[in-house]
Amino acid sequence: MAVIGIDLGGTKIIGAFFDSEGNILCKTSHLLEKRKGKDVGLLVLQTMDELTAMSGKSINDIEALGICVPGIADSKTGLVWAPNIEEWENYPLQKEIEDHINNVNVKISIASDRTCYILGEKWKGAAKDAKNAIFIAVGTGIGIGLLIDGKIVHGHGDVVGAAGWFALETPYFDEYERYGCLESYASGDGIARQTKKLLKEGLLFTESALYKKEIENITAKDVFETYSRGDSLAKFVIGKAIIMWSMCAANLVSLLNPEKIVWGGGVFGP
Repeated sequence: MAVIGIDLGGTKIIGAFFDSEGNILCKTSHLLEKRKGKDVGLLVLQTMDELTAMSGKSINDIEALGICVPGIADSKTGLVWAPNIEEWENYPLQKEIEDHINNVNVKISIASDRTCYILGEKWKGAAKDAKNAIFIAVGTGIGIGLLIDGKIVHGHGDVVGAAGWFALETPYFDEYERYGCLESYASGDGIARQTKKLLKEGLLFTESALYKKEIENITAKDVFETYSRGDSLAKFVIGKAIIMWSMCAANLVSLLNPEKIVWGGGVFGP
């Protein structure tokens, strides 16, 4: 059996070719580099083609194709909504793939990243022995995957785990409409946005090394690097994120009483 797995994130795409035991035979990756809309869809198709060529197989040798997307994937329609990818509101990803491979025998499965994360941890990761576990993914955005009584929770319309919208603070700001409260402060993009906001205001932490950088190009990686050197502005922003992560985890434990919480995503590492 040959299977292709693709992880599409808000900033990059990673694909791998697997055997039946889940061993990686070959892999590839690309940065999105500000692509949007159909250009991101084409990059997904390009990644599939690259993996097929690298493996020496043809599309007819592929039994299944699984794609993890950074948002909501409707299992009935194959449409994807990814808030961190421009022009991906109800994007017809499944139809594009079906038209591209033109092989009805290949099973195509598209699921939200948070669902895929907890599936992976249950299969081969930290939640192998658990019946109740939570995966908290902190990357470009924030989402959670839920394993309850041994079953993956999907929710109505496959919309579950949108933890980025957790309301952990008042008052309600306009930016929460798009990103959510938790995500606005504690995601990778949120950490960068909060840092840029403080730098533009220029009222606090004026000794921060981050003032020496081009403000619009600052990333969460920059903030963490200066945090490790004790930078006051970075400590303020990351400190706020840590509080938010802690509140999120505490609320989930109170509500669901999991055996394990697994942290991951681009901010925490693979």
